[in-house]
Amino acid sequence: MNTNNYLIAKRIFDIIFSTFLILLLSPIFLILYILIYWSMGDPVIFKQRRPGYKEKIFTLYKFRTMTNDRAPSGELLSDEARLKGVGKFIRSLSIDELPQLFNVLKGDMSFVGPRPLLEEYLPLYNQRQRKRHDVLPGITGWAQINGRNAISWREKFEYDLWYVENCSFKLDLKILFLTILKVFKREGISQKGSATMEKFNGEN
Repeated sequence: MNTNNYLIAKRIFDIIFSTFLILLLSPIFLILYILIYWSMGDPVIFKQRRPGYKEKIFTLYKFRTMTNDRAPSGELLSDEARLKGVGKFIRSLSIDELPQLFNVLKGDMSFVGPRPLLEEYLPLYNQRQRKRHDVLPGITGWAQINGRNAISWREKFEYDLWYVENCSFKLDLKILFLTILKVFKREGISQKGSATMEKFNGEN
């Protein structure tokens, strides 16, 4: 399959499958909305600016999983301290990512691609690392099925760049299948000693 045919097939798949899943999972969306609102209040949906294809900024959607608990000084507690109860359960099943189905439907993201990272990381990338933005970011990707947050930043970038250089519809289907297995096994959700993953500082 040539590049143009691959991109067309990928986009058609994204539209059809995201629409199907949004409709199928709408009762789950409602239940999660109620649980999060009941346990943590507003906002239920976490929104954050992220760089996507060619570093274009878009708004990423996730179900909120962290409380707004603060120290006596007024500063937010660590991610690990704020991830508890309902939020911790939702994160352990990776269902906090479900609202990104709307990002896929809009065309901001694809089902498969390098995960969209923080906007503040953009100035820290070297020339090779910037190539991760040569494709649409994804809900899951090659790095996610090879360690997710349990691997180093160096490894994560290498997996992302390998995907950019070797992406195909067959590979995308393989990644989706392996992602389902990873979710059921609950592997690589966090880095050792952290609720998620330490911040990227440009050194790797």
